Amino acid sequence: MRALSETPMPTPSMTVAPEAVTPGFVGFAAIVVVVLAVILLIWDMNRRIRRVRYREEVREELDAEQAAQAAQAGPDADDASTAAPEDASDDGRPDGR
Repeated sequence: MRALSETPMPTPSMTVAPEAVTPGFVGFAAIVVVVLAVILLIWDMNRRIRRVRYREEVREELDAEQAAQAAQAGPDADDASTAAPEDASDDGRPDGR
C-alpha cells in the first residue's frame, strides 16, 4: 500500500496549442450575431403581440358602441343591423391594409 502512495501522479501536458482550440474572434462574432438576432426577434414579437392586443381592445370597444346604439334605436334597428356593412372590403384592420 505504501508503494501506491509514493508513486507520483502524472500531470497532463498540453499537446495542442491553446489558440487552435479556442473559438477566437470568429466564434465571438458568431455569438454576437446570434444574440443580436434573438434580441431583434423578441422585440418584433413583443411589438406584434402588443398590436394584436390593442386591435382586440378596439374591436371590443366598437362592438360595445354598436350594441349600445342598437339598444338605443330599439327593435326597428334590428333589420338595419343585419344588413351588409357599408364597406365590405374592410377586414377589421384599423390601418386599412
